[in-house]
Amino acid sequence: MTELTAAALPSLAADVSVPTYDRSAVRSRIVHVGVGGFHRAHEAMYLDRLLEAGRGDWGLCGVGVLPFDAAMRDALAAQDRLYTLVTTAPDGSSAARVVGSIVDYLFVPDDPEAVVAKLADPDTAIVSLTITEGGYGIDDATGAYAPRDEPTLADLDGALPPRSVMGLLTEGLRRRRDADIPAFTVMSCDNIQGNGHVARASLLGFAERLDPELAAWIAQNVSFPTSMVDRITPVTTDETRASIAEEFGVDDRWPVRSESFAQWVLEDAFPLGRPAFDEVGVQLVQDVEPYELMKLRLLNASHQAMSYLGILSGAHYVHEVCTDELFVAFLQGYMHAEAIPTLRPVPGIDLDAYCDELIARFGSEAIRDTLARQVVDGSDRLPKFLLPVVREQLAAGGRIDHAALVLAGWSVFLEGRTESGEETPAVDSRLDELRAIVADDPAVLLDYAPVFGDLGQDARLREAYLAARALLAERGARGAIAAVVDA
Repeated sequence: MTELTAAALPSLAADVSVPTYDRSAVRSRIVHVGVGGFHRAHEAMYLDRLLEAGRGDWGLCGVGVLPFDAAMRDALAAQDRLYTLVTTAPDGSSAARVVGSIVDYLFVPDDPEAVVAKLADPDTAIVSLTITEGGYGIDDATGAYAPRDEPTLADLDGALPPRSVMGLLTEGLRRRRDADIPAFTVMSCDNIQGNGHVARASLLGFAERLDPELAAWIAQNVSFPTSMVDRITPVTTDETRASIAEEFGVDDRWPVRSESFAQWVLEDAFPLGRPAFDEVGVQLVQDVEPYELMKLRLLNASHQAMSYLGILSGAHYVHEVCTDELFVAFLQGYMHAEAIPTLRPVPGIDLDAYCDELIARFGSEAIRDTLARQVVDGSDRLPKFLLPVVREQLAAGGRIDHAALVLAGWSVFLEGRTESGEETPAVDSRLDELRAIVADDPAVLLDYAPVFGDLGQDARLREAYLAARALLAERGARGAIAAVVDA
């Protein structure tokens, strides 16, 4: 067993690929906020590919904002910013690579001024973000900037140095403006429709409350490219660490295991330059929307479609439900009858084949992705992934019975128990409010504006939702699914 450090790279097993480039020559021209598993399996991986190919010197400075990011700080520090990425194909075969593209890491609670200084550094050309759907402070129902987290509210009250994501970006851009340094690009890598537009609305919403003149400068000078990102990356567990150690002989404090599939469609809008992403498989396009709608409404919405009903029926893993003929038929029915009719043509993509590929990816037992991971902050995810499909189908007079059953399943999930009496793995920033609603009257859930806006007032949706609730009560999750599949 070899403990992962830079000095130990030559002694790793032959089947573990390691960086051969000079990491001391890598410049951290990209600052990434939110270094988690997905970032390390995606953007950091693409940059590592470029560095290994000798195509430029673009590297990463990671930034942790929240207290729990201290664990990532410590793990990366002990390993010279290295980590192991293990990718697993649908046939179960795996490949291991030590990724070296993260060359620095800053932890805001340790030294917020150091983070602001890095953002203001002329060498910083791009700031990328994976701060989750809830990290932008945008009200799903209104589209307005409405932050709720304490660090952001404190920064808006004038706290210095700033400690929230938008506070840090705003202060970094203020210093660049005052020093006549061009603005960096803000690149969201979160699973949100129009993530570039959301990032822009969030940053401008924050800046306008503090300094309208600075907000106007940001609006004129900062580019916010939109992107579509895709790679299934489960949370790292002790089981992950142990299995990677056993298979590859690497003692890694925080490895990443992901599927072998990866996709990144990116709007090419980088005034200060960018890495040669297109040379390592990134699709650079002028219009990301068709691709992102495809992914959000097929892949991400399918996560919601399978998870609540799967958990209620007693399943725990994604592959359990996605190798079950009944659930597969339900997912295919949702995708083909409800989601695809809302999509624009997607250049170069056969949507039928894409749906089949999704089922194959979901069904990979080796990934061991959990249904619980996919339902975290459902009140943030459902409005972005599933409800846009419902809205468009209602407008067009199309089917909504699959989606209505998913919403009914969510409401039962919020009640706290599966059909066997097991506690549901509910994690949501609005959980107390939501549970109070469903405990009093589940029908009132559709009136909850932070999730549904005015959509919940649609008579056809309300009828379908209540019918689905009744079906779940009468037949259970599997019986309700069968009724929809056979309809």
